Amino acid sequence: MTVALFSSFTPAFIAIICILFAVIVRSSRAPASKGGSGRKTTQESRPWVDEDLQDSTDLHLQEEDGDEWQEEEDLLHVPFSSERFPEDDMVRRSKEFYEMLNKRRSVRFISSEPVPREVIDNIIKAAGTSPSGAHTEPWTFVVVQDPEAKHKIREIIEEEEKINYMKRMGEKWVNDLKRLRTNWVKEYLDNAPYLILIFKQVYGLLPQNKKKTHYYNEISVSIACGILLAALQNAGLVTVTSTPLNCGPRLRVLLQRPVNEKLLMLLPVGYPSKDATVPDLKRKPLEDIMVVV
Repeated sequence: MTVALFSSFTPAFIAIICILFAVIVRSSRAPASKGGSGRKTTQESRPWVDEDLQDSTDLHLQEEDGDEWQEEEDLLHVPFSSERFPEDDMVRRSKEFYEMLNKRRSVRFISSEPVPREVIDNIIKAAGTSPSGAHTEPWTFVVVQDPEAKHKIREIIEEEEKINYMKRMGEKWVNDLKRLRTNWVKEYLDNAPYLILIFKQVYGLLPQNKKKTHYYNEISVSIACGILLAALQNAGLVTVTSTPLNCGPRLRVLLQRPVNEKLLMLLPVGYPSKDATVPDLKRKPLEDIMVVV
């Protein structure tokens, strides 16, 4: 009789065990789906990328879910005209432009000698001619000239850079940088007459804090940075391209930039110091960087 009673309850026990097993499995997977163990793995493999892109700070602007379409009038199309040069002039101009840019170097020794503000304005305007996805122009160029603000920026960057070199970047990366003689000390952030911080607008802000899609925002801003570097070289100024890892959120708050902006690049700008030196690097020849099909 006992055996028969036990047998009658067996299906119920089996069902309970199955339910408990499903609950346990689901609980064990929950942290990974919410960014727990899975996120930890990502941070271990690319911590400098993940931490830099995480920017949850808020400047009294609430992010809205989804995009709000903005109806815009159809643009008037006008005739296009440009100057066309004879072929020998094209060759000469292209060669001269290359030779000018080939002198561009990343310079970490920057003089505090003042630079005319109008030059900086023209350089930023040149960068603003860059193409962008759907002509959204998703860039903000923050020009810092105040000595106190520059020093605060230096403090933030050096604090994070020391951690980057000691922990985040890894032994191989730090070793690869030794020949360039770089470290976390950034004197040029105080010395340079201007710091240009380039922010990408991840999305646009419409009335009522609705979002507007900014297509290919990082690619668009990166192209603008390239034009900016060429404009600096053309004006006889120097810089060093800096991507302050893990500093973006703090610098965004310091400079009071809205929540839709993320720091992409920082450029100290000025004349080279009289005792400036650069590594004796060689660039790849044309046959190593171009393929003609």
